Amino acid sequence: MAVRIVRLGTKRHAGEGPRLGTVRRPPRGVRKQDYAARDYYDAWLPELAPSAPLVSYALSQPFTPARWAAYSRRYRSEMSQPAAQRLLAVLAALSQQASFSVGCYCEDERHCHRSLLRQLLIEHGAQVV
Repeated sequence: MAVRIVRLGTKRHAGEGPRLGTVRRPPRGVRKQDYAARDYYDAWLPELAPSAPLVSYALSQPFTPARWAAYSRRYRSEMSQPAAQRLLAVLAALSQQASFSVGCYCEDERHCHRSLLRQLLIEHGAQVV
């Protein structure tokens, strides 16, 4: 049992379990009833996505090491809020008993909040594949 970090919209892995979309917005041009069938997500959890201003910051210019460090600090600050901390704790606990995945649309995980989310889940004691 574990949580897997994935790119939404990609083919599912065997035994992956339900997908949670940790994105600010649903996929464009996809009907709501098709999200799961098209391998986006089974449930939407935007509370673990970066805020709209942080998404705008991320998309405004290419990442440099300094910009990525600033983005990382800001995302971690957002995830330090009580509601996000509770969700991270719940997902960490669930990862001990069930398989599921969390993800985002970004192509490059190295410059995506899901790489930071991976670290946060591990820090909360999650089993991460």
